[in-house]
Amino acid sequence: MTGITLVQGDITRQSADAIVNAANSSLLGGGGVDGAIHRRGGPAILAECRRLRAGHLGKGLPTGRAVATTAGDLDARWVIHTVGPVWSATEDRSGLLASCYRESLRTADELGARTVAFPAISTGVYRWPMDDAARIAVETVATTKTSVTEIRFVLFDARAYEAFAARLG
Repeated sequence: MTGITLVQGDITRQSADAIVNAANSSLLGGGGVDGAIHRRGGPAILAECRRLRAGHLGKGLPTGRAVATTAGDLDARWVIHTVGPVWSATEDRSGLLASCYRESLRTADELGARTVAFPAISTGVYRWPMDDAARIAVETVATTKTSVTEIRFVLFDARAYEAFAARLG
C-alpha cells in the first residue's frame, strides 16, 4: 500500500529514490523548484537534460508528461521532470495537472523507485490556485495504481502545507 506524507521544507534536501521536478518544457532549468533542483543537483542533471533535448525530446517535454534523469548531487537516484500546465481561468487544464502526477508515478514505477518526493506542481509561476492544486494532487496520487510505497509531498511554505493537509484529512 502506498503511504502519502507531507513535509514542509526544501525538496532539494529530501532523501528519496526519486525527486519530482516541476520543470519547464525546455528541461534546461529555470526558476522556482526547477532552478533549485538544477543548482543543488549540479551539472550532471543539465547534461542529461541536454542529451534528451538533442534526442527524442528535441521540441521539449510536453505538458503533463514526465521523463527521468540522474539526480546528480541530490540525495536521490533520479529526478523525474514533469511540465505542469499554466493555470487558466477560461480553460480547464486540470487533466494536464493530474497527468503530471500519474506520469511521474508511471516513470517511478519503470525505474523501480519506491519513495517519491513531489512539489506542489504548477503553483508557483504557473499560478495554479493552491487549494485546487492540492485537491488534484492528492486525489490523483491516491487513485493511481503504483508500486511506489511512499509518496511525499514536500511543500515550501505553511500555506501549501495546510492546503495539502486539508485534502489528506
